[in-house]
Amino acid sequence: MNDTIRHRGNIVEITADCIRVKIMQTSACSGCKAASHCNAAESKEKIIDVRRVGQSGFQVGDEVTVSVSTKAGFNAIILAFVIPFILLVATVFGMILATNNEALSALTGLAILAPYYILLYMLRERVRKKFDFELKVKE
Repeated sequence: MNDTIRHRGNIVEITADCIRVKIMQTSACSGCKAASHCNAAESKEKIIDVRRVGQSGFQVGDEVTVSVSTKAGFNAIILAFVIPFILLVATVFGMILATNNEALSALTGLAILAPYYILLYMLRERVRKKFDFELKVKE
């Protein structure tokens, strides 16, 4: 099993503490011969911020490979999707049991996500340190 997630990209900006890399994120079926005729095949341009700790010798325009461990990828999925889903479902069911009001339960379920994402935003520096990307010059 491959233990890293890799994307090829180009360096677009270098600052004192960050290297910004533009990658093309593609869906799994974008390489299919029928992809041009299918709506499921999509690709998006994304900018990734890579902390410069231990990363040097790069220049704007360099073609690089950005990699991160699959464990970090799973942790990102848990923070972005799994925890909010559990909060939403638990809140909705808890409110239905407590109030028997579905509309209020749905609104409360959605409202509980705001404090979660605000907290995640406030802790972004701590979270960012757990997702260390590595840059390598394209081979």
